Amino acid sequence: MFDELAEQIHKNAVDKGFWDKTVDPIFIAKQMMMIVSEVSEAMEALRKDMDPDHISDEFADILIRTLDLYAGIAEAGYVTKSLDYAVKEKMERNTHRPKKHGVRF
Repeated sequence: MFDELAEQIHKNAVDKGFWDKTVDPIFIAKQMMMIVSEVSEAMEALRKDMDPDHISDEFADILIRTLDLYAGIAEAGYVTKSLDYAVKEKMERNTHRPKKHGVRF
């Protein structure tokens, strides 16, 4: 599910020139900060009572950037686990964790 979508998104990003650089830790960190930027935009849209469609678009941007980055770093050999597998594995692990995972907030 995620792996296939990530591959499609990443192919488009490559085709549009977003991956024409060497994939190194600095490039990856910059891409991660772009995800943070999209999260900030979603928070601002919520904070300013913007149109609900705008908020949805910002969440779409978060997912698109995240899936693109995962596919790109997988292609570059930084990760080896399928994202589908990683999500299922993490969800299973979380079912056995305590309420709020043992922290106050």
